[in-house]
Amino acid sequence: MFSIKGKNISWIQGASLCAAAFIAGGLIAAFGLKAPAKKESKATPVIRDTTKQTELETKLRAEMEAELKKRSAEIEKKSAEEIKKLKAQLAPKAPPAGPVTDVRKLRNGIPFKTEVKVDPGTISSLEREQPESYSAFYQLSLKRPSPATTLPELIQSSPNLPALLPGLPALLEKAEVSKWFHTLYDNKITRIRRDATSLNELLSKHNFYDCETILHFRSKTGRPVFFMQAEMDVVSDGSDGDRLAQMPDKIVNSTHYQPFTSFAWPKQSQTPNPMIAGWQNRIANAQKELTAATTPADRKSWLRDRIAYLKRGIEDMKNRSFLIAEHDPFIVIPVNILTENDPFAPKAGDYAVIVHNDKIYPSIVGDGGPTFKVGEASLRVARELNANASPYSRPVSDLKVSYVVFPGSRDPERKAPNYERWRQRCHELLQEIGGSSANLHAWQDTLPQAPTPNTPIQTPPGYPTTINPFPTSASPSPGSRPQAPASTTPDKPESPPTQSAEPPLDQPSR
Repeated sequence: MFSIKGKNISWIQGASLCAAAFIAGGLIAAFGLKAPAKKESKATPVIRDTTKQTELETKLRAEMEAELKKRSAEIEKKSAEEIKKLKAQLAPKAPPAGPVTDVRKLRNGIPFKTEVKVDPGTISSLEREQPESYSAFYQLSLKRPSPATTLPELIQSSPNLPALLPGLPALLEKAEVSKWFHTLYDNKITRIRRDATSLNELLSKHNFYDCETILHFRSKTGRPVFFMQAEMDVVSDGSDGDRLAQMPDKIVNSTHYQPFTSFAWPKQSQTPNPMIAGWQNRIANAQKELTAATTPADRKSWLRDRIAYLKRGIEDMKNRSFLIAEHDPFIVIPVNILTENDPFAPKAGDYAVIVHNDKIYPSIVGDGGPTFKVGEASLRVARELNANASPYSRPVSDLKVSYVVFPGSRDPERKAPNYERWRQRCHELLQEIGGSSANLHAWQDTLPQAPTPNTPIQTPPGYPTTINPFPTSASPSPGSRPQAPASTTPDKPESPPTQSAEPPLDQPSR
């Protein structure tokens, strides 16, 4: 815009005026038009004024250049902003300050929430010296369960209980929560605290919540009754040369398989326990490693203790017979309960029934298990409840199995299993608590029939030819096994078994 005599004229209007002026001038020149002359005056030549025209052109050009420069600046600014945004998108992002939260689920089923908090600091050489500059805080939250004490609570997991055990409602009216329910969860929490402190693998959520309740009843005759509702894991231990003279090599030579069960009886024949040969081989391997010059002193000390343990075990196997989990129906009770002096504490050999779905299975208390978990039975029972069960796959994962144990009911003399005798005795004991609407399962003998030998059985070297019916040695204590130092020999060193009274975490079988 510019001004002519106080009036604002745009550069377009100015350009139009200039064009009109040029045309007018051209016409005058072409046709020789002249302004009328005044009388008595002399004609003067026409002088064209180009100064104003030049000024106008200069001003118009300056305004156009300014407009062009302005628009170019705007385009450059916009392009710079777009380039800046693109660079920001492509550039690597720096870790943000403040908390960053991530929630995942661990293998054992525990939701694991982590929060990494990043705050500005000083230079690295100084931060290295500050304990709080790189620190972690770990907190595990869990809820301790309450025991089921009423019939509605029990039938949430086992709807058939009242029909199978008609006397249960009356028993519940005077039932007391067992102290061992609280002890069980005390032991679980103690174990979790220990493992959390050392950042070890924790007890799984499944195995933490493995018991719905443990209750104490009194039968109409005053007999104590131990009632437990839980899941069912699998135990696969045991051996008996009298009834099963041969076992697979993978079991005989295993450092994990345990030949013993808590329930045992005097051996009745000279047929060696098949597990003895494997334990002899382990002693030979341990002795070979013991004499090696490269074996460290701490390892040698452990090997000596280990050899002594294996020898005690062999002595026990040649004097006593044990249940066989693959063939005999029995349940497992935590070893701390088995050893307690209490009228409600089950003992090895006490009769028990297992209630699942619409069936009742007779059994006995056959073995002691870990103090931090419950709900275990032999492989024979497990496969009856679920054909897909194995030493590594539990038959029932939900808390739908009821274990009814009759403390003090064990026979005065321990003998090899008699399944029909067990079934009859369990039937009699059930009558004391109101009976049952279902027939007890009848176990069949699945052991292979041993052929009658034509020649005397050879006793392994180093064993006495006579059998002591009253052994003085007890089963080797699993808790007495020392931790094995690392081996330096390449040929099958003796190693501690992992199956014990305290098995590895989150393992369905022992």
